[in-house]
Amino acid sequence: MKSFRLVASSIVVGLLLGLVAMRGEARQATPPGGTPAAEVVPGLVTYDVPSAAHTTDAVDYPQNPPAGGPHNPVPQTCGFYEQPVRNENAVHSLEHGAVWITYRPDLPADQVALLKQLAEPNDYVLVSPYPGLPAPIVASAWGKQLWLESADDPRLQQFIALFAANGPEPGASCSGTTETVPFASPTAGTPAASPAP
Repeated sequence: MKSFRLVASSIVVGLLLGLVAMRGEARQATPPGGTPAAEVVPGLVTYDVPSAAHTTDAVDYPQNPPAGGPHNPVPQTCGFYEQPVRNENAVHSLEHGAVWITYRPDLPADQVALLKQLAEPNDYVLVSPYPGLPAPIVASAWGKQLWLESADDPRLQQFIALFAANGPEPGASCSGTTETVPFASPTAGTPAASPAP
């Protein structure tokens, strides 16, 4: 009986040490200012979003691209865009439950085509290019973010399934402006920089 308890105890200790090691690895890959939430989707980061106030001013967001915060009173209409959209309008869409998929302007055309396919069947997916991204593709929802290397990463589908139509104002329309901005300025102000992890 003692040997059974010893073996069982050893297994439990080994599992606990493995979990601690895995959490340490997740922390190392966390974008600045975020909290790892890898138990949901590997690489998923959660941010505290203290404000959802409306403003017509440019906002200096702590993430690049933003994952929530003060925003323009008019949301960005969800869908696929070939030009950047204003941060402040896209953040309003996040509040309504949009998943905003941003991609580097030099992303290969076949990857962009995959992202476009994700936007077409979903009323709560917004896709747009975004200069200066910290990864080739960044998926954002209200208070959530996932950095990706490829559009065919299965975690992107998981992210959409979890967060599309699931923001602080669920059921609110993902419709408003369809305006875009020149590539030289992806926002009304200057996007906040995030150092690489």
